[in-house]
This record gives sequence, structure tokens and C-alpha cells, in this order.
Amino acid sequence: MQAIIGFEVTSPAYYQAHYQHPKCPGGASGVTVGIGYDLGTVFPAQFRADWSDVLPTATVDLLAKVVGKSGAAAQAALPSVAAAVVPLDAAMAVFRKRTVPEFTRQTLAAFPGCGALPADCFGVLVSLVYNRGTSMTGDRRSEMRAIRSAIAAGRPQDVPAQVRAMKRLWPGANERGLRDRREAEAQLFEDGLRAAGA
Repeated sequence: MQAIIGFEVTSPAYYQAHYQHPKCPGGASGVTVGIGYDLGTVFPAQFRADWSDVLPTATVDLLAKVVGKSGAAAQAALPSVAAAVVPLDAAMAVFRKRTVPEFTRQTLAAFPGCGALPADCFGVLVSLVYNRGTSMTGDRRSEMRAIRSAIAAGRPQDVPAQVRAMKRLWPGANERGLRDRREAEAQLFEDGLRAAGA
């Protein structure tokens, strides 16, 4: 899961400069805190269970006001919580306790048989699901379907090419970060296979 942390956080200094305050990525997202924790997708009780032991009560109470809001409602509510601070150690604690187990479960369901892959290879798939979700519908998800088929057929060596093929989805100059992420994931998958002698 270190790969996801690296992709999302980059470094402690970068986190402090860019992510310690709530953000709203736009689209259908909610207010996001920590390492990609979307307050728009959780229920109030889950939010409090995840964060109450790592953040001050006042911060939890403030952020609770935007739980469940997404899209335009989240954008409108962001200024009311923008001053909240989520330190990196708190974000890491919730990421390990809540986020990793949830996205591991989703990955196992999305790509049957992937649990038998080498750890780095499995981590790449978790990174994909974390970044792109589990939908397998439509042209933008053709590579996800191909990965699912490759794993089911016992051909994990076909996966890196499909990860790289996803770069087509982000052709813009301002989307280079996503293309770089896919390349890094493909290389990590290949490294995992080589290390396991697969």
C-alpha cells in the first residue's frame, strides 16, 4: 500500500502544503480529507468511528457538518470547513485502518483470483481500484475488463500492457500525472512478477 501513499501524498512536506486542509476535487466528489477520504461517501457514524480517535473533537464535529454532501453541495460547503487541519499521522492511521481494508475487499471482488498474485502485483490492482473504482462498464473500462479476464485466465503477464493502455484516457497536458501513475503501476506489476519468478 506504500505505492498508493506515494501516489497520493508524494511526501510529508507535500501533504502539509497541499492536503492537510479539506479539499473538494469537483465532479460528484464530496469534501475530501486525509489520504483521499471522501466525506461525501460515508455515513456520520462511520466518519466518527474512523476519525474520533485521531482528531480533536472540535475538528470531528466541524467536519461532520459536510458528511454526506457531494457535488455542488460539497463545493458550497467547503469554505465552512476549510480551516480544519488533518495532520499526516492522523491521515495515515485512518488510511491503514479504514481505507486499505475497504479497497482490498473491493479489489478482491473486482478481479477474482487476484489474491494469489505477488504482493506488489496485488498492490497495483488496489491502487487502480482506489484511483478508478470497480466499474467494468463502457469503453473507458475496457482495460479493467481485460485485466479481469487476464487474471481469471491465469495470465498476469498480460496485465501491465493493459495498465499502460489506460493512458489513452488522459491525453491532456494537465493529465500527465495520471499517465505517469499508470506507467509506475505497470512497472511495479512487472517487478512483482519478476521477483516472484512468475
